Amino acid sequence: MIIAPSLLAADFTRLGQEAKRAERAGADWLHLDIMDGQFVPNISFGPAVVAAVRPHAKKLFFDVHLMCGQPEILLEPFARAGADEIIVHVELGEKVPPLLWKIRSLGKKVGLAINPPTAISAVQPYLGKIDLLLVMTVNPGFGGQEFIHECLPKIQQADAWRRENRLTYRLEVDGGINNQTAAECAHAGADTFVAGTALFQKRNLGAAIRKMRKIVGNHDPGLADLKI
Repeated sequence: MIIAPSLLAADFTRLGQEAKRAERAGADWLHLDIMDGQFVPNISFGPAVVAAVRPHAKKLFFDVHLMCGQPEILLEPFARAGADEIIVHVELGEKVPPLLWKIRSLGKKVGLAINPPTAISAVQPYLGKIDLLLVMTVNPGFGGQEFIHECLPKIQQADAWRRENRLTYRLEVDGGINNQTAAECAHAGADTFVAGTALFQKRNLGAAIRKMRKIVGNHDPGLADLKI
């Protein structure tokens, strides 16, 4: 099970220190939401910020989620900035195959995300080509939203395909993730949990991470040893 605090919920006046706090608290990954104001109605941060944060959390795996309409122009800058994995959206349609190829060619892990309104069948052609599938459990753009329970069947289907085809992609969830919803997602088959306000807003981040890890571990779908 992977616990990935989302930097979007951190204190923006001290992002380097917040990343270090996550590393010291026992986080496995740091999730970085990149928004362009067009693909989603918000703007977050770019490659320069990621590059500035990277030295403060050298041991953390940087999980970079591009919610952008033109991710092709951002792949190399984020790879240079320190991304370990780059996630693009299936909603980009015909752009998806070359984007996945380009991420792989840069030596990075390949992620694919799907938004709540999109049918899970859209990701099926790509499952053998990715390292991670991100099922968004809110409509992306803003932190602090309420979990959309109707997304749980998507997680179940993605997990079923993974098992049926003996694939090894991680199954990540992001949006409204707290201890209760993380447990529901773990029961459905998720193994990687992005949480923003439920973690960074806690004074004792280490205790919050340990509690979430224990809770999702109790709902382990049998893939706790899956690694990428």
